[in-house]
This record gives sequence, C-alpha cells and structure tokens, in this order.
Amino acid sequence: MSTSFDYCAAANDVLAIELAGLTQLAQYFDSHFAQACELILNNDGKVVVMGMGKSGHIGNKIAATLASTGTSAFFVHPGEASHGDLGMIGSNDIVIAISNSGESSEILSLYPVLLRRNIKIISMTGKPESNMAKLADINLQITVPEEACPLDLAPTTSTTATLVMGDALAIALMKARGFTSEDFALSHPGGALGRKLLLKLTDIMHTGNMLPTVSKDALIRDALLEVSQKGLGMTAVVEADMTLLGIFTDGDLRRLLDQRIDIHTTTIDQVMNAKPTVANPNLLAVEGLNMMQEKSINGLMLCQDGKLVGALNMHDLLKAGVM
Repeated sequence: MSTSFDYCAAANDVLAIELAGLTQLAQYFDSHFAQACELILNNDGKVVVMGMGKSGHIGNKIAATLASTGTSAFFVHPGEASHGDLGMIGSNDIVIAISNSGESSEILSLYPVLLRRNIKIISMTGKPESNMAKLADINLQITVPEEACPLDLAPTTSTTATLVMGDALAIALMKARGFTSEDFALSHPGGALGRKLLLKLTDIMHTGNMLPTVSKDALIRDALLEVSQKGLGMTAVVEADMTLLGIFTDGDLRRLLDQRIDIHTTTIDQVMNAKPTVANPNLLAVEGLNMMQEKSINGLMLCQDGKLVGALNMHDLLKAGVM
C-alpha cells in the first residue's frame, strides 16, 4: 500500500531530538557524578537498581551493565520490593532509584525504610527539585529539552539519556577499578570473548581411546585405519610410554601415493614427519588456533614433558566457538 507519509523524515526528527538531549547530558557529568562513582567504588555492598515502567526496563539494563563490568549489581522491581523483595537489599548496599519525574510513588514509598536503615540512595531524575532527588544522598540529573514523542507522553529522549547516564557510570567505575578483558571474560564464560580468554586446549582435546596413535613399526595401512577410525585426519607415532616420535596426516598420504610407496609393506616410521608442531595443552585455545594458522596445519599434537597427552584439529576449535 502506497503512502505519502515520510517515515524517514520522522525517524530523522527522533534522531535529532535525542542527539540534542544527549548533548545536554554532558553538563551533568559533574561533581555529583564523581561523588556517586566514589560512593559505589568505596562500598563493600552491591548496587540495587530500581525503576517503574520504562525506567524499570532501563534500570534492568543498567544493573546488567554494572554487573558485567565489575560492579556487583542487580535490579529490584519497586512494586515487588514493598511486598517482600526489600529484604534482598542489605545494609551495605546502595540503591540507584530511577524516575524521570522524580515522583514515582512506588519508589518514594520505599524511601522511609531505606533511610531508616541508613542505606545510601543515588537518584537518577530529570527534576532536581523532585522529592526523590531531594531525599537522596546524591542526585544524578538526566534532564532533557524534550521527548521525541510528539505528544510528549512516551518516554523516549529521557530514557535514552538515562541509559547513557547508566553506561557512563558503569564504564567510569570499570576504568577506575582497572577492570580487564580477562575480568570481563570471567563473567561472560559463554560468550565469544569468554571462550577466547578462558578456554584452553586441554578443555577440548581428544584423549584416551579417542587419541589416534600407532607404534613406529606399524604398517602404513594400519596407520591409515587409525586415522580413519579416530577422525582427526592424522595419527601420532609413539613409543610405548607415549613419547611422541612423529605424526602422519592425510596430507602425508597424498604425497606417498604420488611416490608409489607400498602401504602394505612400509612401516610408518619411514614416512612420518619426525618434527611435528606440538603445543602445551595448557595453552589458550585461541593461541593454539594462531599457531595452527601460522604453520598452515589442520591438526595439533599436545605434549607435556615429551609425552603425548592429547590431540585436536580445526573442527574441534570451530565446534568450541573459538573460530
């Protein structure tokens, strides 16, 4: 269905209004913001974020961002807090209370209990003269010139400003703590970064009966059977005590066929690669991947003190999400 309405123009209007609101937000990164950061940084408890409606959705994200960047935090719904969830908040915790108007009745009803327990409150409001702002220990101002909603009803620019204020708080604290990518990975073990920074070769290597091995006097045909059964595209050639002597791969087989070597009478020690690339199983998986890419190989033998302990190939790294 055709229409004369300019959707793109409407979208650009939203962008312009919200950008103007964010530009104004810079003035609120002031002494109050610094005090809020110091209060959280020097506190032994957790940060508890609260907000109703759209502020609650933003608060949930702020709590998640704080938690993933080194600041212990969680979200508590104000309505649920007044019916028992307030017990989740400890005396050493800090509450971040979010409301653009600063007059959220659900949150204000909790203030007397929070103040009685000497729990520090950081409000995040668009009106510094509001009751939430006045009763809080610190108020972070998030005032915006206008909402992107033409009816001035749906929270739009104000929620964007709140989200940015929360991100600024989280990242400022992250930098102050010296939070590293390794720290981030510890709280994101299931993510791509977590896998790259935490997963080791020993976590994904093949061992025991799944480890392809033959003795040095095995015939090439026996080695091929081992390669086929174990499915790694290679087999290790080892002594009885698992000392690694060499490796034989699919690629070696193709070269042998060109040389017309009899696989039924030739032993594997005559054709194996006696100087294979090996790695320590305690290497990070991403380091093993880099090694394989640099050497242009598809498989890797893992040794400790010259003894074979495991093996893997590119498919294992792909399956583990390292690639």
